[in-house]
Amino acid sequence: MSEKTILKLQLPTDPTWVKNVVESNIAELLTDHAYCEQKAATNAITLIVQNPNLSDLVQQMIALVQEEMDHFRRVHEIILQRGFVLGKERKDDYVNELRKFIIIGGGREAQLIDRLLFSAMIEARSCERFKVLSENINDEQLSAFYYELMISEATHYTMFINLAKKHAVNIDVDKRWKEFLAYEAQVVKNYGKAETIHG
Repeated sequence: MSEKTILKLQLPTDPTWVKNVVESNIAELLTDHAYCEQKAATNAITLIVQNPNLSDLVQQMIALVQEEMDHFRRVHEIILQRGFVLGKERKDDYVNELRKFIIIGGGREAQLIDRLLFSAMIEARSCERFKVLSENINDEQLSAFYYELMISEATHYTMFINLAKKHAVNIDVDKRWKEFLAYEAQVVKNYGKAETIHG
């Protein structure tokens, strides 16, 4: 899978991030990952609460909540298997910086499309990070696990893009997505230095 062709991300993660940062603190990575899955479920619930009239979106978000919480459960099981304990929730500076790009005001449609593209962006970067982890981590269990989740995140990314295109009336989704990609490329330059999924 090429991030340039499928995910359109402009700045790939340096694979040395895995060897130099992640492998020395697997417990920290797993705790952060667990909370990423929980936050993804929370985001899907928020989309339901904000858009109860969009039945197709509600149905897809219900399925997504279940899948993300299943991922949370599976990460937590790995944490317990390894004798770790789920730590406190970590602040996700990358996601918080991305959130600043969401249009505030501008009407209901603009807010919905931006929320969907924001969600797609997080899934795309998570997918790319899981690919890098699966290919570079010296841990058979985690390599297989992250390969499986990479495929799952790619599906979520596509779902959010498709929902944005379906519900956009006056917004050029492709144009706005390119703006998101350009902004994300600037944001992600500051990351890839911590033992977190987006760090």
